[in-house]
Amino acid sequence: MDESSESTEVSNGGEDSRQGRFQMVPVRFLLPNLITLLALCSGVTSIRLAVEGRYELAVAAVMLAVVLDAVDGRLARLLKGTSRFGAELDSLADFVNFGVAPAILLYTWSLNSLKTAGWVIALVLAICCALRLARFNVALDDPHKPAWSSRFFTGAPAPAGAGLALLPFYLGFLGLVDDGHDFAILIGPYVVGVALLMVSRVPTFSGKNMGSIPREMVLPVLGLAAFAVIMLIAFPWEFLTVVSLVYLALIPVSMRSHSQLKRADAARSEASAGPGV
Repeated sequence: MDESSESTEVSNGGEDSRQGRFQMVPVRFLLPNLITLLALCSGVTSIRLAVEGRYELAVAAVMLAVVLDAVDGRLARLLKGTSRFGAELDSLADFVNFGVAPAILLYTWSLNSLKTAGWVIALVLAICCALRLARFNVALDDPHKPAWSSRFFTGAPAPAGAGLALLPFYLGFLGLVDDGHDFAILIGPYVVGVALLMVSRVPTFSGKNMGSIPREMVLPVLGLAAFAVIMLIAFPWEFLTVVSLVYLALIPVSMRSHSQLKRADAARSEASAGPGV
């Protein structure tokens, strides 16, 4: 190989590397990640607000992170902008927003009166959130899941777990809990229960398979969504309290529905296998 050909290869290699380095990235990949980063900013800001004692704004910041988390995933699927990077970023943001932030809020508002035990409870909430997210990411790669399993989550998802864990705050803002420190002995076991629900095998309903609705249901669904937004703005703590209680009440229903579908799937498998030899 002569010197000219070698220099040509080097120059081509350098050009290819520069092209790879400056390759254009479609905007559809950037928008969902930008929303994820905004959700992360909201979650971290809630920690600052809690340290400053502005708990209503702190809880509102966590709820904003919940809304943004719901938007970024759906926007990514709508724009066909899903990516491995976005999935990893979303999981890291969810851990901060729905594990670390609620744990710190609850500790500073109530659980610190239990001293070390209160801090352990806060750690349990954060750790269970991390474990739940890790299990969810691994379950995405399971090719043997039946189609009907997409209707359910295994355990409470991280945003729902954060919303449930903050239920004592909603009651406090409504005047039903005068001081979180006075009720720490009750709030502590409740938070542990929510943490265990996140890592449990309890099936809970998932709304991710609601990609389309019948035409005749469009107006009722839009009206219900508008009513929910109005109630959230006008009566935020009453609305969030009702939503949390309804979610808890639906868990036995989801367990029953999951069990029925599982039995029906097993019956179909046995029927297709035919009689044994």
